[in-house]
Amino acid sequence: MSRILLINPNTSAATTDMMVAIAQAEMAPGFRVEGISAWHGVPMIINETELAEAALEVHRSWLRAGPGWAGVIVSAFGDPGLERVRASTRLPVAGICEASMLEAAGDGKARRFGVATVTPELTRVIQVRADELGLGQAYAGIRLTQGAPRELAADPEALEHALAEAVRACVEQDGAEAVVIGGGPLGQAAMRLAPRFEVPVIAPIPAAVRLLLARLRSASDEEAQAALSMR
Repeated sequence: MSRILLINPNTSAATTDMMVAIAQAEMAPGFRVEGISAWHGVPMIINETELAEAALEVHRSWLRAGPGWAGVIVSAFGDPGLERVRASTRLPVAGICEASMLEAAGDGKARRFGVATVTPELTRVIQVRADELGLGQAYAGIRLTQGAPRELAADPEALEHALAEAVRACVEQDGAEAVVIGGGPLGQAAMRLAPRFEVPVIAPIPAAVRLLLARLRSASDEEAQAALSMR
């Protein structure tokens, strides 16, 4: 059984368990997802300062996890620490923001997509991330829920209703052809919202699993080709 490490940059163990369950349900046979929570930080990242601090903690979490992994998922929107982890290993690494935006933009990276989320103080970071991924032209913008992010996230029914309104605004007001639910702790709401809309609603954790599996297959193919070339 190959092990996949899911790093939750938030400190909430309950959130980590939820993320692992979602990821495992999407994972291919033969892989087991195991989660690790940040030791230091906040239960839910809601601003740029917390995101920047989480980047360091994600890398520390990766180093603490030790060897024996087949791949890594960084499970916070904004992908804190993703490049630090990627630079320290040859394993495939996927971030949930990276994966969901790439999936939302489609194969040609031109499908217009928006982001629905609860964190107004991360608006700039999300725009920057779209630009870094070469998706700035496809990014239709962000629609936000009302109220305190952490309080809303603690009320599943209210969270789902508020995010549904944000998704609707992305589609009807911004012309989005797909919508990303922007946040790892929003994972369960994202799964419930997906069947409710005619446009694709991208749940970020399953998107990261799909991207990681694709990268694992690509790495395996490259190894096989290298082995053949040495014969």
